[in-house]
This record gives sequence, structure tokens and C-alpha cells, in this order.
Amino acid sequence: MGNTDRTLRIIIAAIFAALYFSNTVPGTLGLVLLVLGIVFVLTSFIGFCPLYLPFGINTCKIKEK
Repeated sequence: MGNTDRTLRIIIAAIFAALYFSNTVPGTLGLVLLVLGIVFVLTSFIGFCPLYLPFGINTCKIKEK
């Protein structure tokens, strides 16, 4: 997972949290966004997204020698 991907995930997670805690998005949808935000933060810190594997997505730049 590349640095840009990690940064975007953390920003999106912060937006989801702000929407939930300000009651802009209440109820079930708010909880879904909050959980999704938590997943985004966790995958950012780990540096790996399990959904990228089956789809063959790689956002990390390949270093050439």
C-alpha cells in the first residue's frame, strides 16, 4: 500500500468519524461508516488491504535497482 493510499484512507476515516459524531449521518448508516472508517485506519497502519489481493491491486511504487 502506497503512502498516498494510506493518507487518503486516514482522511476519509476522519471524515466518516466527523459525520457520525456530529449526527450528520445517524443510525445504521452512521455506524456502517464508522466501522468502515475504523477498517480504513487499521489497514493504513498495517499497510495491507486484504481486498487488494484478489483484485491484483498494488498502490505501492516498485523500486527499481
